[in-house]
Amino acid sequence: MELLLQLYWEFCKIGLFCVGGGYASMPWIQAAVVDNYHWLTMTEFIDIFTISQMTPGPIGINAATFTGTKIAGLSGAIVATIGFVTPSFFLCLAITYLLKKYGEIHSIKGILNGLRPAVVALICVAGLSFIYLSVWNTETIPTDLADYDIKGILILLLSFAALQKKVSLIPLLFGSGVVGLILGVIIR
Repeated sequence: MELLLQLYWEFCKIGLFCVGGGYASMPWIQAAVVDNYHWLTMTEFIDIFTISQMTPGPIGINAATFTGTKIAGLSGAIVATIGFVTPSFFLCLAITYLLKKYGEIHSIKGILNGLRPAVVALICVAGLSFIYLSVWNTETIPTDLADYDIKGILILLLSFAALQKKVSLIPLLFGSGVVGLILGVIIR
């Protein structure tokens, strides 16, 4: 029971402070599930976000569900997911009420405009962690830049090129998996 309460509370805090959507929630989720509680390894965390890209639904909810499942089974999945959406539910109700009652509120616009740069920073930090892990197999700035994974670099560069050509997500992920399989067989 204590573990379920802990899951609920951690994902409730993440849901409350992850302004900016799923990518902005990545550093918050990482801090809780990888760094503080060690419920997941960094590799498992990255895998969850990879899987979240291939499944329907928001990234944060998928991450909460997958983490909850790993930690406490079905009840953990339910509790973590409910914890993640609880703050948003009540914040949306409150903001909707205020907007309906008072019309456009400039202070809310100001707050949201102020949060936007911070959200971009959160997304960039999470992206850098993912790049470090996929290219150097480390979560932080690599100590030896020459100790890189050529497969990771090739897939990263091919993915960037595909995204510049507006390749949609499903073919990109499928193709990356196929390229990873082929390179894994060729380069051992």
